[in-house]
Amino acid sequence: MKKVLMVCLGNICRSPLAEGILNSKVDKNDVTVDSAGTGGWHIGELPDSRSIEVAKNHQLDLSLQRCRKFSYSDFENFDIIYVMDKSNYKDVISIARNERDKQKVQLILNEVYTKQNLDVPDPYYGGDNGFENVYRMLDEACEVISKKLLVS
Repeated sequence: MKKVLMVCLGNICRSPLAEGILNSKVDKNDVTVDSAGTGGWHIGELPDSRSIEVAKNHQLDLSLQRCRKFSYSDFENFDIIYVMDKSNYKDVISIARNERDKQKVQLILNEVYTKQNLDVPDPYYGGDNGFENVYRMLDEACEVISKKLLVS
Protein backbone atom coordinates (compact mmCIF):
# COMPACT_ATOMS: atom_id res chain seq x y z
CA MET A 1 0.00 0.00 0.00
CA LYS A 2 1.25 3.47 -0.94
CA LYS A 3 0.93 6.22 1.64
CA VAL A 4 0.73 9.85 0.53
CA LEU A 5 0.81 12.94 2.77
CA MET A 6 -0.32 16.42 1.69
CA VAL A 7 1.25 19.34 3.61
CA CYS A 8 0.51 23.05 3.79
CA LEU A 9 0.99 25.70 6.48
CA GLY A 10 -2.01 25.29 8.79
CA ASN A 11 -3.66 22.14 7.41
CA ILE A 12 -6.94 24.01 6.99
CA CYS A 13 -7.09 25.09 3.32
CA ARG A 14 -4.86 23.51 0.69
CA SER A 15 -3.73 20.19 2.15
CA PRO A 16 -7.23 19.10 3.28
CA LEU A 17 -8.47 19.82 -0.25
CA ALA A 18 -5.55 17.88 -1.75
CA GLU A 19 -6.26 14.97 0.61
CA GLY A 20 -9.95 14.90 -0.32
CA ILE A 21 -9.29 15.22 -4.04
CA LEU A 22 -6.65 12.49 -4.18
CA ASN A 23 -8.77 10.20 -2.00
CA SER A 24 -11.57 10.53 -4.55
CA LYS A 25 -9.27 9.41 -7.37
CA VAL A 26 -7.56 6.35 -5.84
CA ASP A 27 -8.55 2.91 -4.61
CA LYS A 28 -8.47 3.18 -0.81
CA ASN A 29 -7.33 -0.46 -0.66
CA ASP A 30 -4.15 0.53 -2.50
CA VAL A 31 -3.48 4.10 -1.36
CA THR A 32 -3.76 5.92 1.97
CA VAL A 33 -3.93 9.71 1.86
CA ASP A 34 -3.59 12.08 4.82
CA SER A 35 -2.73 15.73 5.37
CA ALA A 36 -0.85 17.86 7.90
CA GLY A 37 0.38 21.39 8.46
CA THR A 38 3.82 22.71 9.27
CA GLY A 39 2.25 24.93 11.94
CA GLY A 40 0.21 23.70 14.86
CA TRP A 41 -2.33 26.50 15.30
CA HIS A 42 -5.38 24.49 14.23
CA ILE A 43 -4.72 21.03 15.69
CA GLY A 44 -7.97 19.08 16.05
CA GLU A 45 -10.06 21.60 14.11
CA LEU A 46 -12.05 21.07 10.94
CA PRO A 47 -10.64 22.44 7.69
CA ASP A 48 -11.55 26.03 6.80
CA SER A 49 -15.27 26.33 6.00
CA ARG A 50 -14.43 27.65 2.53
CA SER A 51 -12.39 24.52 1.77
CA ILE A 52 -15.25 22.38 3.00
CA GLU A 53 -17.68 24.35 0.82
CA VAL A 54 -15.62 24.21 -2.39
CA ALA A 55 -15.08 20.48 -1.84
CA LYS A 56 -18.82 19.98 -1.31
CA ASN A 57 -19.46 21.84 -4.58
CA HIS A 58 -17.36 19.11 -6.23
CA GLN A 59 -19.12 16.24 -4.38
CA LEU A 60 -16.28 15.76 -1.83
CA ASP A 61 -16.77 15.60 1.93
CA LEU A 62 -13.98 16.98 4.14
CA SER A 63 -16.07 16.98 7.33
CA LEU A 64 -14.28 13.94 8.82
CA GLN A 65 -10.83 15.52 8.50
CA ARG A 66 -9.13 17.11 11.51
CA CYS A 67 -6.10 19.34 11.35
CA ARG A 68 -2.79 18.04 12.64
CA LYS A 69 0.82 19.12 12.68
CA PHE A 70 3.52 17.50 10.56
CA SER A 71 5.91 15.42 12.67
CA TYR A 72 9.15 13.46 12.31
CA SER A 73 7.18 10.22 12.28
CA ASP A 74 5.54 11.29 9.01
CA PHE A 75 8.83 10.56 7.27
CA GLU A 76 8.52 6.96 8.48
CA ASN A 77 4.80 6.61 7.86
CA PHE A 78 4.53 8.03 4.32
CA ASP A 79 6.10 7.12 0.99
CA ILE A 80 5.51 10.49 -0.68
CA ILE A 81 5.09 13.90 0.97
CA TYR A 82 3.60 16.59 -1.26
CA VAL A 83 4.00 20.17 -0.10
CA MET A 84 1.96 23.08 -1.42
CA ASP A 85 4.67 25.75 -1.66
CA LYS A 86 8.38 26.49 -1.31
CA SER A 87 7.96 27.70 2.28
CA ASN A 88 6.32 24.38 3.26
CA TYR A 89 9.13 22.59 1.42
CA LYS A 90 11.80 24.41 3.45
CA ASP A 91 9.95 23.73 6.71
CA VAL A 92 9.58 20.00 6.03
CA ILE A 93 13.12 19.55 4.67
CA SER A 94 14.53 21.39 7.71
CA ILE A 95 13.42 18.57 10.02
CA ALA A 96 14.35 15.72 7.68
CA ARG A 97 16.73 13.33 9.41
CA ASN A 98 18.56 12.14 6.32
CA GLU A 99 18.66 12.11 2.52
CA ARG A 100 16.01 9.36 2.36
CA ASP A 101 13.54 11.64 4.17
CA LYS A 102 14.35 14.55 1.85
CA GLN A 103 13.78 12.41 -1.25
CA LYS A 104 10.16 11.85 -0.20
CA VAL A 105 9.32 15.58 -0.26
CA GLN A 106 8.02 17.14 -3.50
CA LEU A 107 6.22 20.29 -4.56
CA ILE A 108 2.79 19.10 -5.69
CA LEU A 109 2.55 21.31 -8.79
CA ASN A 110 5.77 19.80 -10.15
CA GLU A 111 3.55 16.85 -11.06
CA VAL A 112 1.90 19.09 -13.67
CA TYR A 113 4.59 21.70 -14.33
CA THR A 114 7.77 19.62 -14.14
CA LYS A 115 10.69 21.28 -12.34
CA GLN A 116 9.04 24.72 -12.39
CA ASN A 117 8.70 24.75 -8.56
CA LEU A 118 5.39 26.63 -8.65
CA ASP A 119 3.44 27.32 -5.45
CA VAL A 120 -0.19 26.52 -4.80
CA PRO A 121 -1.24 29.96 -3.49
CA ASP A 122 -2.66 30.09 0.02
CA PRO A 123 -6.32 31.06 -0.48
CA TYR A 124 -6.90 31.98 3.20
CA TYR A 125 -6.86 35.76 2.63
CA GLY A 126 -7.63 35.66 -1.09
CA GLY A 127 -11.41 35.57 -1.12
CA ASP A 128 -13.76 32.78 -2.17
CA ASN A 129 -12.51 32.53 -5.77
CA GLY A 130 -9.09 31.66 -4.39
CA PHE A 131 -10.47 28.40 -3.01
CA GLU A 132 -11.99 27.40 -6.36
CA ASN A 133 -8.73 28.25 -8.15
CA VAL A 134 -6.75 26.17 -5.64
CA TYR A 135 -9.23 23.32 -6.08
CA ARG A 136 -8.65 23.34 -9.85
CA MET A 137 -4.85 23.35 -9.45
CA LEU A 138 -4.94 20.50 -6.94
CA ASP A 139 -7.43 18.51 -8.99
CA GLU A 140 -5.11 18.65 -11.99
CA ALA A 141 -2.09 17.63 -9.90
CA CYS A 142 -3.99 14.84 -8.14
CA GLU A 143 -5.13 13.45 -11.48
CA VAL A 144 -1.48 13.02 -12.50
CA ILE A 145 -0.56 11.62 -9.07
CA SER A 146 -3.41 9.08 -9.13
CA LYS A 147 -2.25 7.77 -12.52
CA LYS A 148 1.35 7.48 -11.27
CA LEU A 149 0.15 5.57 -8.20
CA LEU A 150 -1.71 3.09 -10.42
CA VAL A 151 1.55 2.26 -12.22
CA SER A 152 3.78 1.99 -9.14
